[in-house]
Amino acid sequence: MRPNTLRSKIAAGEPVLNAWCAMASSHAAEAIAHQGVDSVTIDLQHGAIDFAAAFQMLQGISTSPAVPLARVPWNEPAIMTKLLDAGAYGIICPMIETEAEARAFVAACRYPPMGSRSYGPNRVSFYAGTDYAGQANREILLLAQVETRRAVENVNAILSVPGLDGVYIGPGDLSLSFGVAPSMDPTDAAVVQAMADVRERARSSGLIAAVHTDGAATARRRFAEGFQFCSLPTDVRLLIDAVKAAVREAKPGV
Repeated sequence: MRPNTLRSKIAAGEPVLNAWCAMASSHAAEAIAHQGVDSVTIDLQHGAIDFAAAFQMLQGISTSPAVPLARVPWNEPAIMTKLLDAGAYGIICPMIETEAEARAFVAACRYPPMGSRSYGPNRVSFYAGTDYAGQANREILLLAQVETRRAVENVNAILSVPGLDGVYIGPGDLSLSFGVAPSMDPTDAAVVQAMADVRERARSSGLIAAVHTDGAATARRRFAEGFQFCSLPTDVRLLIDAVKAAVREAKPGV
């Protein structure tokens, strides 16, 4: 099976920089994947992407060395297995708040005896190799999103679930859960402390601490703090920022 290079990079202490696709465009996903990022996540939760578009985007990403990942809309097995069968090498699952929810997430994505994933690796057998089914439990990356106060309170139990590889902090929803405005770079003391606590608990458990950011500067800071996996803003956000900058340069005062 094609190895999941994110695992070896994290094991070697290398920071993983992840791109984030919210547009339903295989062209954009392929172009982004070739820019030196370690992975590309296809966002089916908040992005304007359905499964058919995600399938084509996975094909585009696979022309690059970047590892293809997907964020699912919810903790629901059917879409997870379809994305894994289509070639996603990792799943990010939103709004995991309890040990039971984390166990359900892992079970949906791992083949027996570790889980209950159904066998049917259609496209992924072309991308990963014909021995995929026997190796997938070892290579596929599973990250549970911790993005509420309840999840923070239960993080030790979440981290204890066998087969889970790490937690992914969503700073926007976490901020809302603490009663403050959503931010990808929170300044509220309680939110900042919660993020630090989750990061340290993950690291001390030998699992991955991942986080969303609002840009490269914040990602560098998060890496320095001890996060191993950081996501850049969405392709839509980066496109907007680039066009705004071009307009300001071409038409000063606009």
